[in-house]
Amino acid sequence: MRNPELSRVVVTGLGMISPLGNDVNDSWGALLSGKSGVAKVTKFDASAFPVKIAAEVKNFSVEKYIPKKMARHMDTFIHFGVAAGLEAFEDSGYEVNDEARSRVGVLVGSGIGGLPLIEETQKVLSSRGPRRVSPFFVPASIINMISGHLSIELNINGPNMAAVTACTTGLHSIGLAARLIQCGDADAMLAGGAESTISPLGLGGFAAARALSLRNEDPESASRPFDAGRDGFVLGEGAGVVFLESLESARSRKAKIYAELIGFGMSGDAYHMTAPDIKGPVYSMSNALKNARINPDEVDYINAHGTSTQLGDKNETIAIKTCFSQHAKNLVISSTKSMTGHLLGGAGGVESVFSVLALYKGISPPTINLEGNDPDCDLDYCANEARDLDIEVVLKNNFGFGGTNGTLVFRRAHL
Repeated sequence: MRNPELSRVVVTGLGMISPLGNDVNDSWGALLSGKSGVAKVTKFDASAFPVKIAAEVKNFSVEKYIPKKMARHMDTFIHFGVAAGLEAFEDSGYEVNDEARSRVGVLVGSGIGGLPLIEETQKVLSSRGPRRVSPFFVPASIINMISGHLSIELNINGPNMAAVTACTTGLHSIGLAARLIQCGDADAMLAGGAESTISPLGLGGFAAARALSLRNEDPESASRPFDAGRDGFVLGEGAGVVFLESLESARSRKAKIYAELIGFGMSGDAYHMTAPDIKGPVYSMSNALKNARINPDEVDYINAHGTSTQLGDKNETIAIKTCFSQHAKNLVISSTKSMTGHLLGGAGGVESVFSVLALYKGISPPTINLEGNDPDCDLDYCANEARDLDIEVVLKNNFGFGGTNGTLVFRRAHL
């Protein structure tokens, strides 16, 4: 239960690199227009793979954020995470001085980390021997280095951490960062997730698990959450980061406040490593609502995990109906993965930014490619077109391999 004596936490900055755009505004605009970020793979020759499509970040210039020489010693997921973090920090307008420096921290994670660099380094090791392995290999590929680089770039000395919980990473990072603020370990935190695993091993591994869509000839329609014709998710990449701070801090500097983060819930399925269960998501949503101290019927919009897998979308729908009972029919739900694909550890960061903007601007993003509902997916998924919506409370879900679940609750700022 949320302790009223704990600090209230608000969102004052947003940052994003996504398959829809290389900043928040471009990504949000493309999202509302129902644009798909899915296309043929260009990062490598995928002709031998059963899956030949992905949601790649396009026309990204790392030199805008990181000097080229330094960027060479980082894998791409770090590029994306640092870029999104810097945008969120700039958007917040927060100024770090000597007094505040130790009170600002970073918690940006990744589900897999530097997979492309690991692949390339293995090739070097095999073909040219151990002496040719780069001394930068380890710091260029380990997951906590997004937080490390952001702390160095911004010269901040608060908590410097990373979470790794598969596809729930970005969401858990935001929730845990909020807890650090609530408990007094920091006044402000950059938090979110990043991923870049569109590589031969990444695509090959998920394809071998038969988790990916095979709609190679029609990429833009491949990600279709809750649709009867869905056949798997689309691998995506990018990063989403939010700047969180205590309400007291935001008020003291008259910051723009996008939303208040009022609830965070977690759970485990205790069921199966990859197949989802219903109990875990129900516990996660229920715990978040309890933490927020609100009733289920106070929620207006859900940004769903909604990966476009047969079992996952069905289970999430059943879990929502179980948690919300009759109010489930009143909810507007959307899966923005229909446009971005599944960013794995970056999903919760990107989708939390979208959730906050939906609340702030009063618009539900659409679920595109929803042409015929699965009979087991019978709720209002805001099919195909964005919708003006009076949103007071948003609930955001993410669920990951290993049965790890997370839910956030955001409320319109009445401060």
